Amino acid sequence: MTDVTPKNRWKLLGPGIVVAATGVGAGDLVATLIAGSRFGYALLWAAILGTVLKIALAEGVGRWSLATGRTIFDGWSSLGPKGFPWASIYFGVYVVIWGFVYGATGMTAAALPLAALFPVFDLITWAMIAGVAGLVLVWFNSYPVFEKIMTALVAVMFVTVVGLAVLVTPDIPSMLRGLIPMLPEGAAYYTLGLIGGVGGTITMAAYGYWIMAKGWRGPEWIRVMRLDNRVGYIVTGIFVIAMLIVGAEILYAAGIALGGGDRGLLDLDEVLRERFGDVVGTLFLVGFFATTFSSLIGVWHGVSLMFADFFAHVTKRQGDEAVRGEKSPAFRGYLLWLTFPPMMLLFLGRPFGLIVAYGVLGALFMPFLALTLMWLLNSERTPKEWRSGWLSNGMLAAAAALFCVLAGRELWSLVM
Repeated sequence: MTDVTPKNRWKLLGPGIVVAATGVGAGDLVATLIAGSRFGYALLWAAILGTVLKIALAEGVGRWSLATGRTIFDGWSSLGPKGFPWASIYFGVYVVIWGFVYGATGMTAAALPLAALFPVFDLITWAMIAGVAGLVLVWFNSYPVFEKIMTALVAVMFVTVVGLAVLVTPDIPSMLRGLIPMLPEGAAYYTLGLIGGVGGTITMAAYGYWIMAKGWRGPEWIRVMRLDNRVGYIVTGIFVIAMLIVGAEILYAAGIALGGGDRGLLDLDEVLRERFGDVVGTLFLVGFFATTFSSLIGVWHGVSLMFADFFAHVTKRQGDEAVRGEKSPAFRGYLLWLTFPPMMLLFLGRPFGLIVAYGVLGALFMPFLALTLMWLLNSERTPKEWRSGWLSNGMLAAAAALFCVLAGRELWSLVM
């Protein structure tokens, strides 16, 4: 067994960085920038609270996997009426529609900085190149290499994003005041989004699969997992705070508004070039690419593992690693699904009905994850010594309530 003494725990970290980097995409950075540009440092407390809630959720996923030796899909399949495959039905519909739409979204986000840095190709061409590059990296490499690539991308993100926050010279007294919970007028929408949105996607459920791919097995790894999870999401929190600083110091102070969606980061690039010069703008675009491409390959790997596990359950071969592993036909089939069919959306746009289905299923996933984790971790399915205590239950309940409110808001906006 690998030595998991306190001295060696730091050397074993990795899956936490992977899940945190995958969950933070360009849209999250834009949302944080806009919050900073509209309210300055007033919502800093919300960014920190959101990080704490994500730590609790990911810890629950990791504890379930290590304490029981089962995947999260094993857990979902054990809930509800016996013999009725409700988890398979929900997840199967969700993962097919979500993957189709996200594939186009992820490729486009990764293409935006590439098209700005290298205008030799148009956006659609760069999007297809990014998608195929992600496919090749994941298809031909096992988890250890994938983790090293993700760690390198996180390092680039850290240097560029945090370096930019230092460059704009944060107002420390205003930051400290931002730690006091307050809700400026008109800030409720952004506050909920900042707490619940940043770093919160289906890839949080993939954390347990990355733990297993890392080779961690059994409750003796739970302490390592907890450290790994905290480090990963503290890094996420630092990214969020850094972008809030940039929004507060550059955009809020000057009254500059960003465009919507991922393209808002290109607007920021123009602002940075005017204020600090082309070198800073170029470095920012490199960090922008590291952010989007790490999300892309994280989804390509993590959600493909989840799909392979789903396929193993549907075919009643849960114990067969050849059916549910990185080299399985189901894993590689979903990789292809994420990469090539979504390219049609790059040319055709996004059909209204598909987007509504994507929005509904996506809005329901995080409440689904939080509520089922509470159920699993307080039941006999989890060994007694590893069931949730009052702190874990409180955090999971808070996360579930938050995500239910966010889901309700998202569904209402779709209906309206």
